[in-house]
Amino acid sequence: MTGQKLRDGWQLFKQAVAGDSEIDYTKGSIGRVTLLLAIPMILEMAMESVFAIVDIFFVAGLGTEAVATVGLTEAMITLLYAVAIGLSMGTTAMIARRIGEKKPRKPRLRLGRRSGWGRSWP
Repeated sequence: MTGQKLRDGWQLFKQAVAGDSEIDYTKGSIGRVTLLLAIPMILEMAMESVFAIVDIFFVAGLGTEAVATVGLTEAMITLLYAVAIGLSMGTTAMIARRIGEKKPRKPRLRLGRRSGWGRSWP
C-alpha cells in the first residue's frame, strides 16, 4: 500500500512539474488539484533560497558588509514575493469564484462608483 502511494505521489509531482495544460482543475479531488498548483510554487521558493545561499557564498570573500547587503536584499525580495503571491492568490480566488458561479462578469472599478468618479459629467 505504501509503495503505491509513493508511486502515485511521484506521478503527481512529475505531472505538476511538467505543467500539463490539459488538466481540468474543476474536477477531481481538491487535495490533488491543490498539490498540482502548489508544487511549482514550493519549488520556486526553494530555488530562491538556494539562490540566496549561493549569492552569499560568492560574496563572502568581499567582506561582512557585502554579506549583509546580500542578506538585506534577499529579505526585501522575499517581502516583495509575499505581497505579489498574496495579490495573485486573491485574484485567483475571485476568478475561480466567477468561473464556479458560471456567471462571468466584466470587472468594474468599485472605488470609482463610491467616490463619484464613475459619474458622467455634463
